[in-house]
Amino acid sequence: EYLYLVGDIIDVWEMKKRMYWPQEHNNVVRTLLGKAKHNTKVIFVPGNHDEILRDYDGAVFGNVQIHNEIIHTTADKRKLLIIHGDQFDSVVKISPMLAKIGSRLYEFLLRANRWVNYFRRKMGFSYWSLAAFLKHKVKNAVQYISNFEEAVAHEASKQGVDGVVCGHIHRAEITRIHDIDYYNCGDWVESCTALVEHPDGQMEIIPWAEVFNQHVLIAKAA
Repeated sequence: EYLYLVGDIIDVWEMKKRMYWPQEHNNVVRTLLGKAKHNTKVIFVPGNHDEILRDYDGAVFGNVQIHNEIIHTTADKRKLLIIHGDQFDSVVKISPMLAKIGSRLYEFLLRANRWVNYFRRKMGFSYWSLAAFLKHKVKNAVQYISNFEEAVAHEASKQGVDGVVCGHIHRAEITRIHDIDYYNCGDWVESCTALVEHPDGQMEIIPWAEVFNQHVLIAKAA
């Protein structure tokens, strides 16, 4: 069993401004280390928010492997390049300062999103992402996502693999670009999604909101 952490697990950019590490974060780390100790290969692929760990490419800490990129072979024998993806983001490459300004605006959207969903829960509505809604409605954002996906797929083609798994743009997606299978696992702050491989090699995006709502319904029924 493999567990890939596709970058930006630790937001070093944000922690430089203010230290925030609640008990819940310790719980997640303990769970990951526990899995790494018991027959799960945990592989951390750093992103631009935790890029300091890229200096440790190939290192192993507490049974957790660190790789800037890695090839995963699926159950149906396809080769998938696993990367965070920021190296194909024109904003990050051309203007790191602009990227950080964008990150702050994004943090503001996430805070607003918490309040929106607080009131939605009070009214009995399910989770809804304000940031994702705006991202899909703004023309420039849609074009940016398209350019990013094309660039990542092109890199996978250059490396001679069958597909690519990435993150970075906070938009979960499964699609085919030219002859490349493109998978974006999304994120755990906006879309709250994960990408899973089934025993036959098929991939699926798991939205946490749906899983959570199912658990709530089961609990109420009990």
